[in-house]
Amino acid sequence: MSAAHHHDHDHEQAYEHGAGNERRVLVALWLTGGFMIVEAAGGFISGSLALIADAGHMLTDTGALALAWIAVRLARRPADDARSYGWHRAEILAAFLNGVVMLALSAWIIVEAAMRLMQPSEVLGGPMLVVAIGGLIVNILSFLMLHGAGDSINLKGAALHVLGDLLGSIAAIIAAIVILFTGFMPVDPMLSVLVAVLILRSAWKVTRDSAHILMEGTPHHLDPDEIAADLMKNVEGVDDVHHVHAWSLTQGQSLVTLHAHLADGVDNNTALSGIKARLSSEFGISHATVQLERGECTDSGHDGHH
Repeated sequence: MSAAHHHDHDHEQAYEHGAGNERRVLVALWLTGGFMIVEAAGGFISGSLALIADAGHMLTDTGALALAWIAVRLARRPADDARSYGWHRAEILAAFLNGVVMLALSAWIIVEAAMRLMQPSEVLGGPMLVVAIGGLIVNILSFLMLHGAGDSINLKGAALHVLGDLLGSIAAIIAAIVILFTGFMPVDPMLSVLVAVLILRSAWKVTRDSAHILMEGTPHHLDPDEIAADLMKNVEGVDDVHHVHAWSLTQGQSLVTLHAHLADGVDNNTALSGIKARLSSEFGISHATVQLERGECTDSGHDGHH
């Protein structure tokens, strides 16, 4: 098989794999979003806060799945004059908004649960149980759909959302059974708080991580001082590295800019190739902008990363 034919075959396989993942996410999105409406209606009819809380969790799952699907679609759009880095940040912006909504939703559930514990209201255990079992089945199907979608970090995150909602459905089933057999109504708001805490934990992580990327914070796995020291030690002819800045375009895609001072007699192209190769092999950075210098740095002062 020729190299060109092998490359085309690999590209075709990658395209088909991406299209397959897109279909999987879309099916899971419709399953989750569709049943979310059923579960919310069931919660209001039966008076179950646990069902409403689980429907809220399914809403966040629907948002996460929609983000995963949009990310696959937008990633195909090329960069243009207005967006020289392309559309990657749309995923991060949507994730941040989704996280904020999740935080507000979990806070509302906890407040509502506290009020119901003080003034318990009647819950219809039968309809609640039927809807909760339906939710569990839908969540299992969605999780299996996403679990088989390969190594995409984007889809793994969506699968974790669905797994959390699966636990919420189990909590609602337990609450319904307790109500049917014992009539103990407070179990509904008590278990709804458990679901809210599950949402809160996921929401805080999503909001924190997406805000860090939007603020162009340094990726957690990178240390500018460590990068500078490593390059000076391992790239021949580089005797100083400063003005190191690292940030993320999107999760898992880091970018770096830096100034590298070269010793006398060192070839620019050789040093540049060495720096880029080291950044790629040691730190996983595939996109770096490097300013090579001889003599004094043209920018005023160093910024502490050297």
